[in-house]
Amino acid sequence: MFRIKVFTAIAVLLSIVQPLEAQEAEVEITPAIKARLERLEEARERMIEEERSLLKEKVAEIDQMVEDGQLTPEEAKVKKEEAARNTARNIENRTAILDNKIALVKRGEFVGTSDGFLKIDIREEEDWLQIVGFDECFPCSGPKRYDRRTTSDLVLAAGFNNVIPEGGSLDDSPYRIGGSKFFEIGWQFKTRVFRESNWLRLVYGLNFQFNGFKPEDDNYFVRDGDLTVLEPFPGNLDKSKLRMDNIVIPVYFEMGPSKRIDRDDYFRYSTRRKFRVGLGGYFGLNYSTRQKLKYKIDGDRSKDKLKNNYNTSNTIYGLAGYVGFGDLTLYTRYELNTLFKDPNPDQHNIAFGLRLEL
Repeated sequence: MFRIKVFTAIAVLLSIVQPLEAQEAEVEITPAIKARLERLEEARERMIEEERSLLKEKVAEIDQMVEDGQLTPEEAKVKKEEAARNTARNIENRTAILDNKIALVKRGEFVGTSDGFLKIDIREEEDWLQIVGFDECFPCSGPKRYDRRTTSDLVLAAGFNNVIPEGGSLDDSPYRIGGSKFFEIGWQFKTRVFRESNWLRLVYGLNFQFNGFKPEDDNYFVRDGDLTVLEPFPGNLDKSKLRMDNIVIPVYFEMGPSKRIDRDDYFRYSTRRKFRVGLGGYFGLNYSTRQKLKYKIDGDRSKDKLKNNYNTSNTIYGLAGYVGFGDLTLYTRYELNTLFKDPNPDQHNIAFGLRLEL
């Protein structure tokens, strides 16, 4: 009932602010006005289909409640009639709003642009309703793009980091399972692959990776020519960690459902609360490697930061993927390059964590 009252009030408001058509002549229909009128007509048709689909879903829910014994056939009949009346009223009210907008556009009043004209817009998405007083682009220099196939986001990822030795498993790793961690931050772009569908997206961008490796026991990293080995520290070692900083370009194919949101003058696809999975890989460069030591010798505490490449690989590349709902997903990656260059034993970095798009 609240929604019906809102639609009615907005329709009345539009009829008040709109000058009488009989008193003003319609302007010449330019290509821009024609395109906007076509979009409004399409929006009206989609609106009617949307209301009818919602009615079908409501009727199906009522029938299911009858099957489950929650309603009697008589009660179900009453609820169906009420749902049908509400749908008819919704279509009537929403049609009135669109018809008024069409009339305004025909007179050259571009409702929904940033020319300063008052815009009354009703937005329904799942459980919320919003009334907007001005175009959301106001006071931008131009109208909102009707279709945006590419969007961008800040991306964060964090979790546990380790290696899988050649011919072994995580159990054979010389690094602490819980103590070795990673963090990623970057900027990504997401492009819809198909023009009329959003089930497949290409995701790409630029990320900074920070990988930490903490040796077991009191070992630390020592470079001996082309070899990098772990040796016992000659003292009371509190902390030993090797950190590799990489800059990489990730590329994914993301798949999953989305919801199309149509407005009078633009549309968007939303993956909010939708399942999605991304599969792909990354490549880049290692631009910094350092070892951090905290220790105590003869009662004196010391802290060293030793910057050295420690024979780590310069080129970084691997496989990666994520799966989950909405903006927060489970994330994993596996490096195909070895942690240390030949002739060191092969160790491949593997990471598990969470990935967040902001």
